[in-house]
This record gives sequence, structure tokens and C-alpha cells, in this order.
Amino acid sequence: MEVIEDGRVGLRKPQKGRLCSAGPLVPDSAAQPLTLCRGRENGGTPKPEPEPEQVIRNYTEELKTAQDEDCIICMEKLSMVSGYSDVTNSKSIGPVAVGRLTKCSHAFHLLCLLAMYCNGNKDGSLQCPSCKTIYGEKTGTQPRGKMEVFSFHVSLPGHEDCGTILIVYNIPHGIQGPEHPNPGKPFTARGFPRQCYLPDNAQGRKVLELLKVAWKRRLIFTVGTSSTTGETDTVVWNEIHHKTEMDRNVTGHGYPDPNYLQNVLAELAAQGVTEDCLEQQ
Repeated sequence: MEVIEDGRVGLRKPQKGRLCSAGPLVPDSAAQPLTLCRGRENGGTPKPEPEPEQVIRNYTEELKTAQDEDCIICMEKLSMVSGYSDVTNSKSIGPVAVGRLTKCSHAFHLLCLLAMYCNGNKDGSLQCPSCKTIYGEKTGTQPRGKMEVFSFHVSLPGHEDCGTILIVYNIPHGIQGPEHPNPGKPFTARGFPRQCYLPDNAQGRKVLELLKVAWKRRLIFTVGTSSTTGETDTVVWNEIHHKTEMDRNVTGHGYPDPNYLQNVLAELAAQGVTEDCLEQQ
């Protein structure tokens, strides 16, 4: 079994017996371990944060003449002072500076982009608030945990020509970090381990590899408010849908679902996780 932990790769012998007690019954002899990925461990050496002003400069081109339109961040005219000039300090970006993002060409006050960046993860990436184009490598706020992947010879409805990939996510209760809503306060992790299913075909395996990238970038889960129970400060899904049931789709969380794989690929792409990420590995 391959182990990926904190960027280091090693080998680990698979354990015998059942993976976990939750979810459908899968015979021990049917499940074959594929890959195990561990998330970031608390107390690890954090990656140094880039200078916020430099991040903005990296992805924008400053305009000499402001366009006659509104900045959709502060809703002031681009020809006017940034609406965040009174709360955002910068030595290198002035209150009337305007720039456009290099890929999508959408224009904003540079100080507004700086305020938006400083209110996020400050991970060196930037996302256009207009079209959602991502600049750099977007990361999330997923707490530390473990991702395990198994395969077994049982077909999913709608995918009778192949076996099934079983993904198991496990995140323990913990303490919120500086990137979470309430730093220093405990968070809960209900319903773990969580089991999810993909068809073991070419497209299913592609989705799996992209989910591994999303896991390493801390994009699968986040700490927030549960949409089902209303509980705050708890681990919740983060806009990348998973199938948590094998053989009934009454709730939309199972199979058959002919559009699921395409839909989840689009959701991964919206987080900056595409096939290009696999080529870079």
C-alpha cells in the first residue's frame, strides 16, 4: 500500500480484516487496498506565506486608465478610491490603483483584491470574484485526517461492467486552526469514517486521482455549519459531491446516476483540480 504523508512517500503493509464497521457489508476477501493518503498533521512546519501585495502583483496588470465600470468587490467606480482604502493598508498599492487579472481580464481596484486575498487562506492563490478563474494553486481548510482507497468486485447500479472503488475518509475531532472560523475552539467530526463509491472504470479512476489531489490540497472538507443539523464548528463537505450510498438514489447520494462523474469533474475543476494537475505530479 502506498502512503503519502506530509509530502513524503513511503510504503506501508495493508492491515488484515475489515476497514471499518460503517456502510455496506463488504467481505474481507473482496476489498483490495489501493492507496492511503494522510492529510496535514497538526504541528507540522507551515509553508511560509507569500507577501500579499506580491501575490496581487503576480496575477494582475496595472491599468494606466481606469475603465468606466464598477469594481464588483467594493461596488465603487473604478475611477474612484477603493471602498476598502480605509481598512486595508499597503505600502506598495495605492487607493486608486486599478488592475486587470491576466487570464480573464476582469478589472478591480488592486486594494480591493488585496483585501479579498487577506480575508482568505493567504495561500498564494487568487480567485476572480467575477468568473471564478483560479490563479495559482488553491488550497482549503480541511482538518488533518486520513483517506483510504479500496476496490472490490461488486458492481454499482448503472456500472455493471466493472467493480467498485471504495473511498474511506476519517477525520477526528480537534481544535480549530487560524484558518478556521473560530481559532482555538474545538470542532466536531460527525459521521466518520465516511464511505464513498466510484465505478472502477477509466473515468472513475480519473475522478479518484483528482480526489487525491483535492485531498492533499485540503479541499474535500472544511469546518463550518452543517446544512442538515445546523451544528456549528463541525466538519462538513466542501462543494465536491460524493456518492455515499451504493444502490439507492432516493436522496441523490447513490447510484444509478449517469451524470455524476461529469458533474464531479466540473466541481473539481471549479476548485482548480483538473487533469493538468495529474500531469504535473
